[in-house]
Amino acid sequence: MIEGKIIKVTGPLVVADNMTGSKMYDMVKVGDLNLIGEIIELKNDTAYIQVYEDTSGIGPGEKVVSTGEPLSVELGPGLIGSFYDGIQRPLQGISEASGNAFIARGINVRALDVNKKWYFKPTININDEIESGDVIGEVQESDLIIHRILVPYGIKGKVLKVFEGDYTIDDVILILKDSEGKEINLTMTHKWPVRIPRPIKKKIPPKVQMYTGQRIIDTFFPIARGGTAAIPGPFGSGKTVTQHQLAKWCDAEVVVYIGCGERGNEMTDVLLEFPELTDPKSGKPLMNRTVLIANTSNMPVAAREASIYTGITLAEYYRDMGYNVALMA
Repeated sequence: MIEGKIIKVTGPLVVADNMTGSKMYDMVKVGDLNLIGEIIELKNDTAYIQVYEDTSGIGPGEKVVSTGEPLSVELGPGLIGSFYDGIQRPLQGISEASGNAFIARGINVRALDVNKKWYFKPTININDEIESGDVIGEVQESDLIIHRILVPYGIKGKVLKVFEGDYTIDDVILILKDSEGKEINLTMTHKWPVRIPRPIKKKIPPKVQMYTGQRIIDTFFPIARGGTAAIPGPFGSGKTVTQHQLAKWCDAEVVVYIGCGERGNEMTDVLLEFPELTDPKSGKPLMNRTVLIANTSNMPVAAREASIYTGITLAEYYRDMGYNVALMA
């Protein structure tokens, strides 16, 4: 563990020395409140840290502790229907930990519910050879989404044991032996650094149209699956409402909505309205196939940037399961 000292605080930027051994983009805990930050520049043993929370009251001499890991998200059952901030802290969990409606600083809450049990149904057998990206089992995550449990990147081997039944995300559901004879325990969750794209075997050119369900868009501004589109416009022109309609009617199976740099009142409307929206295809709540990430305009710029990386990583994860995912920010 690397521990340094703050020598300067300028708004969300904190400078610390004695940080020899730290790496770019390492996550750090800043000050006595353990504010979450990220190293954005290194000069000799001095680290420049972008803090994702308000730095009021933080001053020189306080400690800075490096976690030695980059900003990562936790992937597993329980993502669907969740509300997160830009670095994947669940808003409900933060609110409960704070004890009030205002988010206290320095709170660290697991992204996924560690107590809830999911029924895991294996799709592989003992002695099967598995590798990164293979589906080893399924969990009914919501009424609309079957969560396919994937072998984490960099792991391959022969299945020794596999367990079916009700388990938490941290329980061992499979044991495999790698090429060196080492036993590896797999659970239903793993972490992935948000700034590293999840690996793919090949990139498919965007040749198939994504139907948005909005005739004017499909006719005059068609969007390809795997493509991108922008909705420019001033305040109050209907950009967010259009995103609501796309989320409801487009032919994607999973929706990841990122409120990046939204005004507080707009994000409040989204958080209140999305749970009330009904999926026209199934008649179920739209949240049963949606993940919401809220990062308002009063957050530091780096935190808003991080929310995009977080959302993309979650979208890539469901893409790897075989779902068509609509990412909106």
